[in-house]
Amino acid sequence: MPFRAAEVLLLAALLCCCAACGSRLPESDFPGRRPAPSSATGAEPIRVGVISSATSPVGGAAFTGPGDGARAYFDALNARGGLDGRRVEVVTCDDGGSGVGNNECVHRLVDEEKVFALVATTALDYAGAPRVAEAGVPDVGGQPIGPAYDTYPHLYSIYGSIAPRTGKAPGWGGTLYGGTEVYRFFKQTQGARTAGVVAYNQASSAAYARLVTEGLKAEGYRVVSEQVDFALPNFRAVAADLREQGADLVFDALDSHGNARLCEAMDAVGLRVTAKVTNVQNWSSTVPEEFAKAPVCRNTLWVTGASRNYEDTGHPAVKAFRDAMRGKEVSQWQLEGWAAAMWFTDAARSCGNGLTRACVERYLNRPEPYTADGLLLPVRFERLAEPPKERHTCLSVARWQDGRGWVTQGGDMNDNCATVPQLAYRP
Repeated sequence: MPFRAAEVLLLAALLCCCAACGSRLPESDFPGRRPAPSSATGAEPIRVGVISSATSPVGGAAFTGPGDGARAYFDALNARGGLDGRRVEVVTCDDGGSGVGNNECVHRLVDEEKVFALVATTALDYAGAPRVAEAGVPDVGGQPIGPAYDTYPHLYSIYGSIAPRTGKAPGWGGTLYGGTEVYRFFKQTQGARTAGVVAYNQASSAAYARLVTEGLKAEGYRVVSEQVDFALPNFRAVAADLREQGADLVFDALDSHGNARLCEAMDAVGLRVTAKVTNVQNWSSTVPEEFAKAPVCRNTLWVTGASRNYEDTGHPAVKAFRDAMRGKEVSQWQLEGWAAAMWFTDAARSCGNGLTRACVERYLNRPEPYTADGLLLPVRFERLAEPPKERHTCLSVARWQDGRGWVTQGGDMNDNCATVPQLAYRP
């Protein structure tokens, strides 16, 4: 997989705040505490938990998209009669963006609420992951913010994993690997040769910028590295230097606010690039508001990911998702949460009347890749003893255009593929 947006998201949180204290867990989130053992029987509802850092210090709604999408799917499923006649009951928990709050959410959902599974987890600090793994509760389709999904068994990221996942260390002895497909795409399709990488003078930001720089250099780019002061960033000076250096592309290791300010500075100094590349978290319908002061840069925003563009409503699975959202503001993370809920449902349905956690995990671990009716690039879970030196990987790409929204680029995501090197990094 590419160097994932997960590291960017964790970075943004580290940049914006210290760890939050406590969590918000209203009793209304935990009605009717009824047991749900590892095998579910009878006509009782199937209870699933959704953990999100809804009130995280990163800001309101930053981590709510996957959970919103999952709940929309289960609402639609229940309206059609449920899962083989059984209603899916969703129990939510906001961990407040802290490790303490996450551990409390895991305790409440797993130990007290006795949920059968977790779905579409989106946690800033997944401190409770070891407890989830120890309890043998499948976590289906979680967003890999941090290394938990490449560390523990019973956790299944929406993007898949090839790591051993023994619970001892992330990846292979604490090292993960990412591909260079994003950089290969822009080189081959846009003729890009010079890339700017902008970071704060902060350890996590600089570390992620080094990962991006390494991947770009592996694909033969000339890289222009820029650093701004976190407390008093001079984005205008950075943009001016990138213009003088002839940057074709701009990548960054910034938070969302910094991204918008960088775009404003690029417009102010007349920097015109082939692409200002952002990540899946920013793949949403709120771009006009967030980048309102940067109309030129806004229309050079490109995004890459591993799921089908939510704007491609000619695809039946995308249309079903959009119909369920009923014209609300939408995002790619919502679509991925919808796909996670579908994944759990398909796994549970494969069990027939013998629904058990073991049966669900057999489906998740099967050799056939999962696509959520074409919403996802093929997802599989392999436990490779050694990391591969290269992989054949595919990519979903879209570009923002005013009046049209996110427009798919590079053709169908299942055909937009390349065999690329895998580079080591430590999370």
